[in-house]
Parts: sequence; C-alpha cells; structure tokens
Amino acid sequence: MDSTSVAPARTPLTYKMVLKVTAISVAYLLLAAWLIGYKSDQVFLVLLFNTLFYLSGPTRRFILGFSVFIVFWIIFDSMKAFPNYRYNVVHIESLYLAEKNLFGIHGQTPNEYWAAHTNSLLDLLTGIFYLCWIPVPLAFAGYLFYKDKTAFLKFSLTFLLVNLLGFVIYYAYPAAPPWYVQQYGFQFNPHTPGNTAGLGRFDSLLHVSVFAGLYAKSSNVFAAMPSLHASYPLIVLYYGIRTKQGWINLLFGSIMAGIWFAAVYSSHHYVLDVLAGITCGCTGIVLFNYLYGKMGGFRRWVDRCAIVLSPRP
Repeated sequence: MDSTSVAPARTPLTYKMVLKVTAISVAYLLLAAWLIGYKSDQVFLVLLFNTLFYLSGPTRRFILGFSVFIVFWIIFDSMKAFPNYRYNVVHIESLYLAEKNLFGIHGQTPNEYWAAHTNSLLDLLTGIFYLCWIPVPLAFAGYLFYKDKTAFLKFSLTFLLVNLLGFVIYYAYPAAPPWYVQQYGFQFNPHTPGNTAGLGRFDSLLHVSVFAGLYAKSSNVFAAMPSLHASYPLIVLYYGIRTKQGWINLLFGSIMAGIWFAAVYSSHHYVLDVLAGITCGCTGIVLFNYLYGKMGGFRRWVDRCAIVLSPRP
C-alpha cells in the first residue's frame, strides 16, 4: 500500500500520550540504572526523545518513527546486564582453528596475516569504512523517512529483526574476536575490557580517540559471531536497490565491501564471523518479506504506521 494513497492520520499531543511518554521515560531510567548503573547516554537518549516528541508535530512523527532504532539501542545496551558468557561456553580456540583451516594464509588466519602486513593507507581507509557501520544506516533511514514512509518502516523493522537474530546467536554461540586470541591466547577471561585492536592504528594515525571511546562502551567482548557490522551495510544495499537509488548503490556496495574487509583487517572479526553476519542479514531480509507478504495483520499494521507518520496535506 502506498502511504500517500490514504489521508494521513493526525499525531496530536494528548494527555494520554503525555502520561505514556513520561511513564516510559521514568521507567526506562530507573530500570537501566538498576540493571547496568547510571550512564549519561541514558539521560541523553531520554532528553532527546522527549525534546523531539514535545517540540512539534513533525519532530514528534520523526522520533516516533525512529523509535525502532531506539529500541535496538536499548536492547543492545541492556546486554551488559546479561553477559552471554554466563549462559554458554565461549568459543575461542575452536573458532580460531576453524578459521585457520578454512581460510588460512601461509599457516596464519587472515587476521594474523593482515596484522603482519599493515600499512597507513589501509589503516586510514578501514577506519573510515568501519565508522560508517551505524551512520550510513541511520542516514539512509532518515532519507527514506522523508521520501517514503512505508519503505522507511520496512527498512527499520528489517534492521531491528536482523539485530534480534544476531543477539540470539550471541547467546547461543558466544565467541571471542581474533584480537582476543592475539592478546590473551585461548584462556577465557570474563573481565576482558573492550579493545580497539587494529582500529587503534586509525586513532594513532590521526591523533584521535574515536575508536577508543567507542569500544570503551562495548556491551560484550564475546559477541563476535555473527558480525552485525557485516549485516548492516547489506541491509542498506538491499533497500537501496529496492527503492531504486541508482548510482548511490555503488557507494553503498563499496562501503559494504570496505566494512567486510575492515572487520578482518582490524582483527575484530574472523571471515567466519563476517559470513555469519551476511547470512544473518539475508535471513532477516527474507523473514521480514515473508511476514509482510503472508501476514495480513502485520502488513496492515506497517501500512497504518506509515500513514500515522505522514504529515497531513
């Protein structure tokens, strides 16, 4: 259904909505503080949501639409309270040996090979590509929000579904990243902090602490399989093709390939992790299309949401 074919519904600010938003905001802050401790990120998120919600009708529709991504962030952040290594054995040596057997280069894993053959240009390029893993999906979502509300919701919900699939695998198959083996060997240490690994060379090259700051907030070191870094650009490219973005899809494809290579080059993921991320992305896309195509209630809900998010003519 084209979201412009039906007169859009209003998104008025009502007393009931104010109570709901206030209750959800307070409940989230209290629950998050109880589970993982107070963090300024949590307060910023709540302030941002409330500011845009109350500012105007257009900003209210925008933040309601992007609530899908807020749900993703909250779930991801909450994983700190429930580390996956508490529920299943962490795979360290077995994954390393499988990688070496399947993709070994002169008796080394691809990560070890590239760690011994780094150069400044690759350090710069891979760092730039890796920084695109969240900004590009968010920027594309923002474009779709103003261009096609239905396509925006399909993209956003597919993004959330792929993440949920990935999170399930994180708990079913906890896995250490390549840099962990390089620094700690095969001994399991649950208190290992996040690490920039090869991306630290990007920080050093530009005299910044971009990746140092990002990985200091890592939810779980032992969540390398699948690589959701590999999933995100795949989702973007798929919807770029579906929405006929033309030449921009060449850029999306280049970013996708760059992120895949950067994941291995920087020792954040094995090739197996990347392949698992690609599989997770494809599975999420197929599953969403199936649900949207076969479940009339779900399809009508998505189309209705697209109408609600659209401005009145």
